[in-house]
Amino acid sequence: MSPVHDQSYRRYQGTKRPPGQAWTVILRAGVRQFISRRLCLGVLLAAWVPFLVRSVQIYAVATYPQAAQILPVDMKMFQNFVEFQGLFAFFITIYVGAGLIASDRRANALQVYLSKPLLRMEYIGGKLAILAIFLAAVLVLPSVLLIAMQVALSGSTAFLRAHLDVIPAVLVASSLRVVISAMTMLALSSLSTSTRYVAVMYTGVIFFTEAIYNVLAFVTGATRVAWVSPTRNFDVVTDAIFRQPPRYDTPVVVSVLVLLALVAVSISVLERRVRGVEVVS
Repeated sequence: MSPVHDQSYRRYQGTKRPPGQAWTVILRAGVRQFISRRLCLGVLLAAWVPFLVRSVQIYAVATYPQAAQILPVDMKMFQNFVEFQGLFAFFITIYVGAGLIASDRRANALQVYLSKPLLRMEYIGGKLAILAIFLAAVLVLPSVLLIAMQVALSGSTAFLRAHLDVIPAVLVASSLRVVISAMTMLALSSLSTSTRYVAVMYTGVIFFTEAIYNVLAFVTGATRVAWVSPTRNFDVVTDAIFRQPPRYDTPVVVSVLVLLALVAVSISVLERRVRGVEVVS
């Protein structure tokens, strides 16, 4: 007969982590999961090709100053770089973000997550941080390093002294895209259990609103209706951040309010959809 071991109460011998750090576990697991995928790495590597192209442009201008007449290195160049990186951010948002919450809902894992010593805000924060890190890797990081490359290749800080606002402009413009794209996608991901359906919804929102803008602009003959498209709102705000002539007649305040409304709606959706118990209405 096998011995019966004592199963009475014993004190926990492990280390107790302070509250508020559980979201980092979700973050680490999510980053490792996507980094291990070749397709994700391929998109990340492709997103750095424009950085290399712009670095060559900076080197050409630094070596041959007359090249600046054709390929100027100015605030507009950095603005164009941030906006072009938005293309890669679009693919990263879909690939990384579509299943962040939808996959957990499909597997009924939300109840498991929230039955642990894990706050709902920690769960959302961990999921949001996963997408934000990958978006920052294609938006914020290459944009900032491009400024450093300009200083290194030119061997002077003359450009920074002449354009003191280039660093905050790059940081604000790229971070704005990271935050709003991540919040919007996370909210859409919480609405479904299908990753593909979430990807289609996000793509549909972008292209459908763009189509509406094009139709309205054609009918009215004015660009004041740019506020109906999130992409155009980014352009309006970015023009203001980089102090460039506006491409649209939409007031900057209107575009800012629309983008803030997107964030507010996303927060409201997440508050309703991310629950430990499924609520059937």
